[in-house]
Amino acid sequence: MADNKKVVLTYDGLKKLEEELEDLKTVRRKDVAEKIKEARGQGDLSENAEYDAAKEEQGEIESRIAVIEKMLRNAEVIDDDEVSADIVTVGSKVKLWDVEFEEEIEYTIVGSAEADPMNTENGRISNESPVGKGLIGHKIGELVEIETPGGIVELKVLTISR
Repeated sequence: MADNKKVVLTYDGLKKLEEELEDLKTVRRKDVAEKIKEARGQGDLSENAEYDAAKEEQGEIESRIAVIEKMLRNAEVIDDDEVSADIVTVGSKVKLWDVEFEEEIEYTIVGSAEADPMNTENGRISNESPVGKGLIGHKIGELVEIETPGGIVELKVLTISR
């Protein structure tokens, strides 16, 4: 059943996945095939590190292609026109006031496939993360208490946009 889990994507996220898939299929596959061909030309494959590395890279590319194709098959694309400016939903850009640190922060709520938790600069958080999940459904002016692994966080919703 987990194979059919819906993958929530914004339109931008969908386009990025489609572009990555196209690059993997048309450019990266050919590059790695050429590397394998060159390594085979060097003779004995049993001790050929270049051949082993190329075969490993080929496996990684094919695995990523399979993952992206599965994500695209199960994609639920959020239409920008359906993103409300009145209530926090997937696709919303939310400006918040962090009560504890007395600072303004901004997040864009995206599906987990698009979130980038390691890159805090872009502010893209998953709708499945504690903060993302906690913000969904709230309106401008509301004070939201969210339980996170680091403790309770209090955030006030300042603005919501697409």
